[in-house]
Amino acid sequence: MQTLKRDDIQGKKVTVMGLGLHGGGIASARFLALCGARVTVTDMKDESALASSLTALDGLGIRFVLGRHDTEDFTEADFVVKNPAVRPDSPYLQASKRVETDLSIFLGLCVTPIVAVTGSKGKSSTASAIAHALNASGIKAYLGGNITVSPFSFLDQAGPGDRIVLELSSWQLGDLRGKKALKPLASVLTRIVPDHLDRYGTMEAYVADKRLIYADQDNADYTICDADDPYGRSFASETKGRVLYYGRSVPEGCFGAAIQDDGSAMARLPGAEAFKLVPGSVLMPGAHNRGNLAAAGLAAWAAGADPAALPEALAGFPGVEHRLETFAQKNGVRWCNDSAATVPQAVAAALEAFAQPIVLITGGTDKMLDFAPVRAAYRKAARIVLLKGTGTDKLKTLLDEDGVAYEGPFDDFKKAVRRAADLAEPGFIVLLSPGCTSFGMFKNEFDRGRSFKAAVAEL
Repeated sequence: MQTLKRDDIQGKKVTVMGLGLHGGGIASARFLALCGARVTVTDMKDESALASSLTALDGLGIRFVLGRHDTEDFTEADFVVKNPAVRPDSPYLQASKRVETDLSIFLGLCVTPIVAVTGSKGKSSTASAIAHALNASGIKAYLGGNITVSPFSFLDQAGPGDRIVLELSSWQLGDLRGKKALKPLASVLTRIVPDHLDRYGTMEAYVADKRLIYADQDNADYTICDADDPYGRSFASETKGRVLYYGRSVPEGCFGAAIQDDGSAMARLPGAEAFKLVPGSVLMPGAHNRGNLAAAGLAAWAAGADPAALPEALAGFPGVEHRLETFAQKNGVRWCNDSAATVPQAVAAALEAFAQPIVLITGGTDKMLDFAPVRAAYRKAARIVLLKGTGTDKLKTLLDEDGVAYEGPFDDFKKAVRRAADLAEPGFIVLLSPGCTSFGMFKNEFDRGRSFKAAVAEL
């Protein structure tokens, strides 16, 4: 199926399914309306829940259908733009003539080379570090995608000599299946662990969508894979792109960045002498972030960055909000926001990132994930404060079996934060690293992280 051009949008009847609160639906609706489409926005949430999003679209002549979906808005539309969270087997989508996403439309219009990043965890940090390194080396880079910045926001600014870095979720990639829309000059795959199994059912189905990031690459492109991850080796064996590895186990004779015992990463790249890509001293905490920085450096190099500029740029990358973000220090206690840790393996990595005693705030809503593979990691916390949720119920069973003490679960977030403050002694770190989704207590993981920082500010 051919990608849409601007002339395909003007005058067309378009339904945007899922306005949401992250900005993607807002950007899609605004862009389509400004292109001359007759836009209907439909969402199961009502006007009060979507008030801020509706205000952002005032004056654009958009029709809103809220609190329900009407079949005729799908059957009569020339095409439908779906939110990634909407399952593709929705009967409304099945009744539509054509289904697109903001990403599929963007890719059809974009003239700027793209670096694409996916994975289970680390993709936001890696994508942000790539954009940081490119900008630091003199190449203008724009960052968007799953990181909650719509690529429509910079479509008309980015030129052929610039670079666009897109963080892509498995859902976003799955929506591109068969469209031949994505051919990044560099694709990066971060560590794969079980995630979203409440939607996919099996790891095979989940990883199949991840594989789409390199499906249309060829030997003019680079695919950057985790050498320490069995899935990374599988991706490397399958892609038609040129492979660059990162990690401690880079195969002998292969190009990539090998992480050393001191945390630095030595790069061996085509046509160049080996050099230290990632210095031993960096701003981002955590051994897992050494791999993310190595992957980012390789991607920036593949996108044209001067290798000489990369070590300093990567060393100075400060990290990303909600990802091991140290944001406050009170009474000798550091407070760290890792709200984007939505799988148990991310909690384990966070607990490994610090040498100081940790009061861990964790738990939330289940998404059919297994805590057992990392159950021993929770012993590293000096104290544990649990947030109420279905995922917490699973975790509690393991903690009880292992004799690990905890407080809660709390269904009042501010009370949980105050209890963590009571438990923390000078020299401790209070770490919010939930290992679960946020739904139930919060709108999303970003709302959870902001609520954490607000609660700490009130202490």
